[in-house]
This record gives sequence, C-alpha cells and structure tokens, in this order.
Amino acid sequence: MATNEFELQEQQRLRRKRINRMKTGIIMTIAIWMLASLIAIIILSVQVIKLNHQVSDIMENGMVADDTSSDTQADSSTEKEENRFTDVVTGIDAKDNFAEAGDTHYVYLTFNSVPGENTEAILDVLAQHEVKATFFVVGSEEEGVSDVYQRIVREGHTIGMHSYSNQYSLIYSSTEAFKQDYQKLSDYIYELTGKRSEYYRFPGGSGNAISNVNMAEFVYILNQEQITYYDWNVSAGDAANSYTTQDILDNVLEGISKYKTSVVLLHDGKNKSTTVEALGSLIEQLKSQGAVILPIDEDTNVIQYIKAESVK
Repeated sequence: MATNEFELQEQQRLRRKRINRMKTGIIMTIAIWMLASLIAIIILSVQVIKLNHQVSDIMENGMVADDTSSDTQADSSTEKEENRFTDVVTGIDAKDNFAEAGDTHYVYLTFNSVPGENTEAILDVLAQHEVKATFFVVGSEEEGVSDVYQRIVREGHTIGMHSYSNQYSLIYSSTEAFKQDYQKLSDYIYELTGKRSEYYRFPGGSGNAISNVNMAEFVYILNQEQITYYDWNVSAGDAANSYTTQDILDNVLEGISKYKTSVVLLHDGKNKSTTVEALGSLIEQLKSQGAVILPIDEDTNVIQYIKAESVK
C-alpha cells in the first residue's frame, strides 16, 4: 500500500514538473515573441519617421539642385512624352545670375501661404519695415481668409497661386485634375480680392519627385494660360520640423550672397511662429547689406527649375 502511495506521489510530482516546464516554455515563447515584436515595431517606427522626413523634404524643398542650365528633362513616362519634351531645359542656376563684387542683390521674400494668424503677424512685420513680399496662397474655407487675402492685395503685396487643395496626390494625378485645381484657385482669389493672379508656384516646386505626370505638362498648361510660375533658389529652411531664428538668418543671408536675384522660400503655416520671430531681423540685416527687397512682378528675373520658355 505504501509503495502504491509513493508511486502515486512520484507521478504527481513528475506531472507537476512537466506542467511547470510547459508553463515556463509558454512564458518564454510569449516573452520572446513580445520582444521580437517590440524590436520590429521600433525598427518600423524609425523607418516611418525617416520616410516622413524624406516626404516632407520633397514636398517643401523638392527642388532638384542642378549646376547646369542645359540638362534636359528625361523622366517622361511614355515615349511620346520623351519626344515631346526632348528640348526642355532644366537647372535652377543660371550663370548670368551669379553675383560678383559690387552687384546689387535683389531679394524676393515669398511665402507658401496657408492663411492663419501667422500670416497676419507676417503682414504686420512687413508693414512695420515698409517691405513688400509675395504670398503663394491656397484655397481655404476657414473664417477670416477673405480678410487676409484682401489685406495682402490692399497693402501692395503680390498674391500668387499655390494650388487650391494643396493635396499632391490630387493635383498631380492628371493634367485635367491640375487644370481644375488651378482654375478653382484662380476664380477663388478673384472672388475674394477682385484681382486675377498672374503667378503660380507648384507644390514641391517644378523639380519635385512626387508627380506621376511629367511636370513639363503642367508648365505647358500654365504657359497656355499666360501664367508665370516661380520656383526658388534660396530656402530659409523653415519647412523643417524644428529650426531656429538663427537658422533662417544663416540660410537666407548665405543664400542671397550667391545671386543677383534671390527668390527666397518661406512659410506662414500654423507652426511657423519662429519664421515670424525671425522676419524682422532678417529684413534689417538684408537692408544693412544693401539688398533691395521687392515683391514679384512682371520685371522680376524668373527663377525656374524647368525653364518655361523651353516647354512648347
């Protein structure tokens, strides 16, 4: 009897041991799986952040720098387009725009404008320093936009177009979509201000890597509408997620020193209060260096990556 009881206890002990091993194995498996999942999530998160930064840079600073002005556009999606745009000229720099000692620097402060309180603040700073600028605006249903756009025109600044929807996937999906967006914005500005804008800036610039359609197609449309488009050859760097007032000053002052005509890219969105803070000092330093600050008009030296006159 004692032997049977001992054997039963031994079997129960071995059974508990097996169960404990199974529990330990399950716990270890779950822990390893959770650790591997966590590592995978961290890696994917880092990749997503990198991609977001790349997309942001493309969208806001999407100009393709090119030191020559005789390169041709060769990324058409079809053979027909390649043949059509064989003679298109690209390159943001032109030799005759490089500054030499004694040259006057003409500076055009341009804002990719999503209207809001920072736009009003920028207008206040410009008024205080008696400087005119250029605002490439978007469509907006927000309250007070009409007053802001009317003020831009009323105070002598140039109002340009920067797409109605500001949605890259929509604007650049086809030539028809681009035409509709352009016409909607043109009419919108006219209804609000009584003025037809004659100037356009492509979201991401004409050298962007986002559009599935050859950008020369859109340049051709603007040529047909007798609209002059502008890229930029100096960026303030305020498209970044984080930047300082000193970053803006350094970027602009260094950039404009290279050129006779500098079209400076700035922004006035909701998170651009640092741009507002830097603007006064920027204007003062530009003036102290003898730069002439002007709004874009018909006499402005056109700064373009895809040279519009070469798009037939």
